[in-house]
This record gives sequence, structure tokens and C-alpha cells, in this order.
Amino acid sequence: MKNFYLLLALFIGLNMQSQAIYKTIDSYKLDGERELKIQLPRNYNPDEKRTYPLIIVLDGDYLFEPIAGNIDYQSYWEDIPDCIVVGINQATTRENDFYYDNETFFPAHDGAAFYEFMAAELLPFIEDKYNASNFRIIVGHDLSANFINYYLFKDEPIFRAYVALSPDFATEMINRLQQRLSILNDEIFYYMATADADIKTMRASILEANTVISSIENEKFLYKFDDFEDANHYSLVGRGIPKALNQIFTLFKPINAKEYSEKVLTFEGSPYDYLVKKYEDIEHFYGFEKKLIENDIRAIAAASNKKDDLESLEKLSKLINKNFPKSMLSAYYSGMYNEKEGNLKRALQRYKAGLLLEPSQSVDKEMMLDKMYEIQEKMKR
Repeated sequence: MKNFYLLLALFIGLNMQSQAIYKTIDSYKLDGERELKIQLPRNYNPDEKRTYPLIIVLDGDYLFEPIAGNIDYQSYWEDIPDCIVVGINQATTRENDFYYDNETFFPAHDGAAFYEFMAAELLPFIEDKYNASNFRIIVGHDLSANFINYYLFKDEPIFRAYVALSPDFATEMINRLQQRLSILNDEIFYYMATADADIKTMRASILEANTVISSIENEKFLYKFDDFEDANHYSLVGRGIPKALNQIFTLFKPINAKEYSEKVLTFEGSPYDYLVKKYEDIEHFYGFEKKLIENDIRAIAAASNKKDDLESLEKLSKLINKNFPKSMLSAYYSGMYNEKEGNLKRALQRYKAGLLLEPSQSVDKEMMLDKMYEIQEKMKR
């Protein structure tokens, strides 16, 4: 299982190549063209008002595919939101793009041009063509993992999440990160990873950086570090990507058994109130709305039943009807509410009406028929 995520990422990544969109951006800052790889969500519709988190991948020549593959796989199961992924090919320009001055240790010459290209040209180019949200993630490996840190030093960082996979830190970077991250005013997520067989000099500085960064006391700074066993400078990438995404989108994730028992059932308000707050928090933190999903519906319905909270169940059924008017979900949970209330005749009508609607992931015709027979037997007693 140690290399499961690596193999999964590589397998999916190879299969994602045929789905990538290749675009060329003509850059004034870089005095030439750059090739981009772009992956859009499966059901992307440019005419919808919906926006998607934007993931910028440096070293896109080799880093784009495993990231795009992980995004596509995890979003399919609704563990993370659909995202727009953009990789920048840098195979022939890498050292120049990430160049920094040997005295100031900040981007200089071609490195300064590339730094400016990102904010002044690339982001406007992507946002003009696609429905990208303001929740932006930047990912780098090695030299590019060091470079992503420079965007933290802006007064208002243009990225909300930073994924540094085995960063090759510039001199003074660790001290500068400590100073900057300690005074952040906006929530920033930072993920960093190394491994036991990482390049020795890099590993030493990364472990030092972790000691410094993990001591920062700032509630706006959300940090996660991984030190993988049995992995090297390259294989840690495949294991770090899903871990980083899992941490960045923790709040977004469907309600699981732990959240259900530790948060939903112990919430001071009603189960329905918990659902509303969860989705409001997601919109506040990520800057986009999360569509109501069946997993969360089931969890809140179960909590409402467990607490005999009819009001929550009624509000939930109305919310479902609003979001899924053509789905069996609306009839199923409306029937559940009426059944719980003791209005068996009304419940039977709702279950019957559901047979004419579209099945969902968790509710199908067979379930509706079972509920109908169950209600009919109750009515005979």
C-alpha cells in the first residue's frame, strides 16, 4: 500500500494526457510564447455562472499529469470540488524561470520576469477564458517549490494554498517564511513534504524548515507536513499530492462517520442548522458554493431521525425538493418526513409520485416500491 497513491496518480495521469487542452500564451514579460496544459472539469459549461478553484502547476512538463489525474479522480467521488488545472511547461526554461539573485535571494532577471508573468499575464489569461474562482492553489517541486514561496510576500497573496514538494530552498527563505507566515491576515494553507530517501541537502533544510514553520502561532496559517518512508525525491510527489489535496479541501469533504458522531450529533443547533453552517463555511473559505450532495443529505436525515427532530427533517425535505425537483430524492425524503410525522397517506402519495422521477445515486425504483409496501402494511394495522 506504500506506493498505492503513486501508482494511482501515475496511472490516472497517463490516461489524462489525451484529455488535456493545449494552449499557447504570448507573453510580453517573457518575450515569447509559453505552452500551457489545461484540464477542465468533466461537466464544465462555460455558460454557467459556477466558478471553480484554479490550480497552477509549475514544472507542468512532468507535474501536470499526476495532479490533474488526482483532481479528476477525487472530484469524481465528490471528495474535493471540480477544479481547473493549468500546467506551465518549463523544460527548456526552468533554471531561468526560477532564477534568483545571489545577494538578495529574490527573483531577478528572467526569474523576476517569470514572477511578474504569473500575476500580470497568466492569471488574467485563464480567468478571461474560463470560470476560475479566486481560490487559487499553486504547486511546485524542487526549484519550483521554492519559487512558489515568493508569492507569499505580496501584501495580498494571489494564492490561497501552496503545495511545496521537496523544495530546494533559497538562502534566507526559511527565516523569511517564518516572519511572513506569522503575520498573515488572511487564511493561507501550506503543505510541504520530504521523504527518507530525498536528496540529503534538501531533506536537511526541509526538516529545519518544518521545525521553524510548525512553531508558528497564527490561526490564519493552516499547515501540514509529511515525511514519507520508503520514498525518494521523485516518488514522494505521487504520495504528497493526494495528501495535500485532502488537507486543502478538508472542510469541503462529505460528512463522514467521524464528523457525524463528533460534530453533527453534538452540534448545539439542529442537524439542519449544522448542514446550513457547513455549506456557508465552505462558501466563505473557498469563495464558491458547494452543491448539495447525497452523502450529506443521508447524514443529516439520519441525525434528524435519531434526534426525533421533525422540523429538521421537514426543512431538509424542502431543501432537497428545491435542489433536486426531478429526482426521486425529493419524493423519498418528503415521504420520510410525512411517515415520521404519522401522515401515512401523504407519505404513500409521495413515494408513489417518486416512481415517475429520475433515480439518484442512492434512491432507485426498488427502494421506492419497498417504502410503498412498508407504508401499505402499516396502514392495514
